[in-house]
Amino acid sequence: MKAMTKDGREIELMQDALDSLRMRLRGPVLMAGDAGYEESRTVWNGMIDRRPALVARCLGTADVLAAVGFAREHDLLLCIKGGGHNIAGLATADGAMLLDMSPMRGVWVDPRRKVAHAQAGCLLGDLDRETQLHGLAAVLGFISLTGVTGLTLGGGFGYLTRRWGWTADNVMGMDVVTADGRLVRASSEENPDLFWGLRGGGGNFGVVTGIDYHLYPVGPEIVGGIVAWPASEAAGVLELYRTMAEEAPPELTLVAIMRPAPPAPWLPKEMHGKPIVALLACHSGAPEEGEKAVAPIKAFGSPVGDILVRRPYAQMQTLLDATQPKGRRYYWKSEYLPRIEPALCEKVMEHAARIRSPYSAVILFQIGGALNRLDGEHSPMGNRDARYVLNLAGSWEKAEDDEANIQWAREAWNAMKPFSTGGTYINFLTQDEGPERTEAALGKAIQRLARVKAEWDPENFFRTNRNIKPV
Repeated sequence: MKAMTKDGREIELMQDALDSLRMRLRGPVLMAGDAGYEESRTVWNGMIDRRPALVARCLGTADVLAAVGFAREHDLLLCIKGGGHNIAGLATADGAMLLDMSPMRGVWVDPRRKVAHAQAGCLLGDLDRETQLHGLAAVLGFISLTGVTGLTLGGGFGYLTRRWGWTADNVMGMDVVTADGRLVRASSEENPDLFWGLRGGGGNFGVVTGIDYHLYPVGPEIVGGIVAWPASEAAGVLELYRTMAEEAPPELTLVAIMRPAPPAPWLPKEMHGKPIVALLACHSGAPEEGEKAVAPIKAFGSPVGDILVRRPYAQMQTLLDATQPKGRRYYWKSEYLPRIEPALCEKVMEHAARIRSPYSAVILFQIGGALNRLDGEHSPMGNRDARYVLNLAGSWEKAEDDEANIQWAREAWNAMKPFSTGGTYINFLTQDEGPERTEAALGKAIQRLARVKAEWDPENFFRTNRNIKPV
């Protein structure tokens, strides 16, 4: 069987070597044609179509150690898949050995200490489901099908970020398999340099097999949902968003969206496919306070749909899942913003009107609050001046529409980039974005990350990522 080495050479893997790997693992070793291979190799973004030489489906940390050891012995290019939700498809590579962590989905909650331990294959929904049994929540993203590990290693943000910071700011420790085949603990007390690097530096330093998250009292009931208006009301709705977001308490997170109306049951059929503007709100405090906080949204203009109500927090976390199905084609451009300016809102309306697909959107996500109070060098995530995320989210179904939709995202990005802080979110970078965009995401932290890389992975064994070369 042909496989790729980490420096790009093609080698022949003998059958006895593969048999030896199978003997070492509890989980299956898969190749093209085997049941489960296609499921393992495919990722969320349908634009990514890569074929690893073999897949090791890991059932536990011992499998990860054995698989990393095998890849090192044979000098194989190694890639690691958790949820497979990264838009650039960093989880997979042609000819590589893929570590599929998706079977590792255990969650253990200690409600007394307010800590949850999540295995590397967990999705956000797995963690929310278990923590909400205790009225607790971790600071996670806002699509429940996203993998927790990739989200966290790239920083992570969601509805609770305004209260408690980036997802990475709320990690208490990680279990890591290193390039030299050791299982180590990374925390503020143990291997603190590695712990620092993992909280925003991506998969550069090892295979994370488990993460401990600090939990906070949230739910089980919150006030959250969406109100939508026809795009003709966009100027007023975006001004409402701008002014409300500036004054919103940290419990309230607001998101503005412009897109063609999806065929959602809460929107009238005659609106489906027509341009709308929507405000999504999540108030994670007391429901009584939440209802007061979102009242101006519910009272504004002439909405065509309103599902901004009391609901379970775990349900809120799934509200956008239907907009992000696996297998659709995705291309994004993203920037951090220091504020929402009226001139930016004009550009949002202008480029939303030019959307080429029924699934694409212009999104403004509010994140300002707790993350701004930490020092810029607290973690590689940095970007402590960011208060909003702009995401120009291209989404479509057919390969022949790639050029038109990518062009829309790039043109909109060029028009709105002047409003940026200069920083961008590393998890939203697409496969065609180069080192300068990684630098925009990580800034001055890159130099320190390169030193951490040199200590923990001097031969750049882990390179199928937003790669930081060792100094």
